Amino acid sequence: MMQPGPKNLITDVEGIVVGNAEDQKIKTGVTVLSADKPLVTSYFVMGGAPGTRETDLLAPDKTIKGVDALVLSGGSAFGLDAASGVVDKLKQDGKGLEVAGHIVPLVPAAILFDLSNGGHKNWANNPYPNLGKKAYKNLNTEFELGSVGAGCGAQGGTMKGGLGSASFKLSNGITVGALVAANPAGDATDETGKHFWAAPFEIDDEFGGFEAPRAGNYSKSFKRPELFPLEDRANTTIGIVATDAALTKAQVLRLATSAHDGIARAIVPSHLPYDGDLIFASSTNELPLRDETYDLAEICHAASLCMARAIARGFYNAKNLPGDPMPTFKNFNG
Repeated sequence: MMQPGPKNLITDVEGIVVGNAEDQKIKTGVTVLSADKPLVTSYFVMGGAPGTRETDLLAPDKTIKGVDALVLSGGSAFGLDAASGVVDKLKQDGKGLEVAGHIVPLVPAAILFDLSNGGHKNWANNPYPNLGKKAYKNLNTEFELGSVGAGCGAQGGTMKGGLGSASFKLSNGITVGALVAANPAGDATDETGKHFWAAPFEIDDEFGGFEAPRAGNYSKSFKRPELFPLEDRANTTIGIVATDAALTKAQVLRLATSAHDGIARAIVPSHLPYDGDLIFASSTNELPLRDETYDLAEICHAASLCMARAIARGFYNAKNLPGDPMPTFKNFNG
């Protein structure tokens, strides 16, 4: 039996905190996830155009056992510098890997493309290091959804995307959560703009309680004229799934891989050549698995469902801002 955690956020995983910062003038932002100790972390990419920093060290055969924070950012390649701001703050707090008497914070990052959302992008100095620092300062167990953090300037196929999150508490006591900045080339709804693809997985009307799309609508989604030309879109959905189950790097790699099913369930079409779809997976390494095969399978399944729900919640909670080139879900539906 799976039930959402008390906050229905990734921070239902004990020890996890999330901070957001945004610049409404630029229409962009940064989201930081961290914990009270290093996180066992890996990642998996299924989009054709990812943008990343320090992800090689997350492969199961690499020496590093844990990371100090993860960054999701807008700004395309410029946004990767948000991690530099987070590294600076972690070092000031004395957090990081100790190497030859030095503290080296480890902060992998992924970015989405939000340079065509109408904001002022003619900055003289890269704003993302400072946004990273601000997001780090805002780390908390409570945070808003929608047009905040890395979801501030997010756009979907025909409406605004946003930052979403969701969680599940499993019957074995393990908690699983997802956090996502949804900015896909595809859409989170069918062509009516009302029916979320993720509707079959919704809990307690968390994104409006609308009916699911008809199955036949899937085949129509790719030919919608609003989605073309694809080469002009440069979109991405980037996210994190986390659990308190004690997992190895190889197991969190499987968790990240399975969680991509949530993207495919919530966004149609997804994982396209011009998407940069990436998911990090992290463990706080607290609760041992009782049945390694069954428990890991259930955690992977829960993560994929949380990711689908989180994406829909990001779209559902997006807010209308002056100069937006796209409507929000709520604007779209009157």
